[in-house]
Amino acid sequence: MGILNVTPDSFFDGGRYTSLEAILARAGQMLADGADFLDVGGYSTRPGAEEVPEEEERRRVVEAIRAIRQRFPEALLTVDTFRASVAEAAAGEGAIMVNDISGGGLDPKMFETVARLGVPYILMHMRGTPQTMNTLTEYSDVVTDLITYFHEKLHTLREHNVKDIIVDPGFGFAKTVTQNFQLLAQLGQLSILERPLLVGVSRKTMIWKTLDTTPEGALNGTTALNMAALMQGADILRVHDVREAREVVRLFTALRQS
Repeated sequence: MGILNVTPDSFFDGGRYTSLEAILARAGQMLADGADFLDVGGYSTRPGAEEVPEEEERRRVVEAIRAIRQRFPEALLTVDTFRASVAEAAAGEGAIMVNDISGGGLDPKMFETVARLGVPYILMHMRGTPQTMNTLTEYSDVVTDLITYFHEKLHTLREHNVKDIIVDPGFGFAKTVTQNFQLLAQLGQLSILERPLLVGVSRKTMIWKTLDTTPEGALNGTTALNMAALMQGADILRVHDVREAREVVRLFTALRQS
């Protein structure tokens, strides 16, 4: 899953893809590099990100998805949003899946909207909001607490008749660097949920702080942890660098089949 942030303030690529020309060039490159999905987001969810008005987020997402669909009609597009109205508008333009960082926690209409749209849903773990999540990192046990969270959310989604659900443990969201590594080391325990698993560690703090570098210098670390995630059962990698991630998948597949 290739990340396409059409925002001015995302932590790694903010401001790079705000014009339609830049958006289309980036989408074309990621598709050529082997992306299965393009995940379009109009609201930066980096820690401490500023609030984006709902209408502005919707405008960014709709314009980007509409343009990509026209240029690359074969592309599978997902929308990265926690707002039901944005999810619905994106689906109306052809988005085939909703990626909700809040797990339905920031918009009470999200679950019913996804059910009505009949699209797959990525259920992520987060606490609080992008503005407050870094203060909400107390767990009795991070993996056990996440499993409990997901069981409860999956039950609610089933009550709403949402059937196609992917689980995302939310690396970097309301978790310390140490907790992120604990979660990655024990990622296989999430198989108890019996749902496909999405992992997004691309260029995140857990990598660049550990390596004493920057998000720009975190590609090699991202590649290493993407392989670790696959070996722990990840089904989808959400990444900025599609070609490198595709190579990891090919190598992992060869290793598993040997």
